[in-house]
Amino acid sequence: MNITILGAGAMGSLFGGLLAQSGQQVTLLDINDGHLAAIRSDGLLLATDSGERRITGLHACRPEQATGHPDLLLVFTKTLHTDSALRSVAGHIAGHTLVLTLQNGLGNAEALSRHVAPQQVLIGMTNWPADMVGPGQVHSHGQGMVRVLAPGSRERNASQEVAAVLDAAGLNCAVDPQVWTSIWEKVAFNAALNSLCAVTGCTVGQLDAAPEGVALARSIVLEVVAVARSQGIELDAQGCLDSVAFAIAHHRTHKPSMLQDVLAGRPTEIGSINGQVLERARQAGVPVPHTETLLGLLRLIETVSYTHLRAHETPEH
Repeated sequence: MNITILGAGAMGSLFGGLLAQSGQQVTLLDINDGHLAAIRSDGLLLATDSGERRITGLHACRPEQATGHPDLLLVFTKTLHTDSALRSVAGHIAGHTLVLTLQNGLGNAEALSRHVAPQQVLIGMTNWPADMVGPGQVHSHGQGMVRVLAPGSRERNASQEVAAVLDAAGLNCAVDPQVWTSIWEKVAFNAALNSLCAVTGCTVGQLDAAPEGVALARSIVLEVVAVARSQGIELDAQGCLDSVAFAIAHHRTHKPSMLQDVLAGRPTEIGSINGQVLERARQAGVPVPHTETLLGLLRLIETVSYTHLRAHETPEH
């Protein structure tokens, strides 16, 4: 299969590397020129639980340099960049190209459908861990899975084919008619841990430094569960709470991507996580005070951080 990865950060590079290693033809698209140059020069250095290896044969370039028409476009960009990223590769997408989103949050299928026909869209969720440790270097330790689904019944065979290709690459992928449950479960997890860590500057494990940290995480999870149920998605509340508790206990030094974005002065994905939950909560009349407060705090932090960076920029002469 001819596969293009749009957004070759840690997750995109992990998937691209494993797919290339399994025999697929893979192109990585990103705007991180140093990362792309390292991959072109030396290949992708990928370290997983099965060992370290250098994967060559990957085509790596900027989106505007993409050529040809892939069978599958796998979207891993930050959600706030989805529209601009897809516009940048509009000429790279053909009528036969399937477009799969494995991005965080909600609203991703709708975003893809603004750029391609609905029958080309596949939705999914993954919880594979991945960290970029340097240009051309990605680590992934621990296990994960991928769940995919074509929203329309006519595309069922397409989702089966894509799932088989991802599964053959060792990504533990299956077609899941209940994929929306998996997506909402991840939203509950991220709304609690990502936003709390981003606001406080805590690592995941530091959230239990005070009882209030754990209590806040639990409250946010239960709010998201209530909103999901208002949308007809029945989540296992205790299962969601257990996942958060496990992360706090065992992923103690982890800095979620949202915290990393705050520390780097970058915009976060809070809009597609807490923001989308709040939008649906208001439509359904479900109160989500903790989720809403964290959204407001992150918006304030983003604005102050951006203003601070702009104020300290050196004027060009």
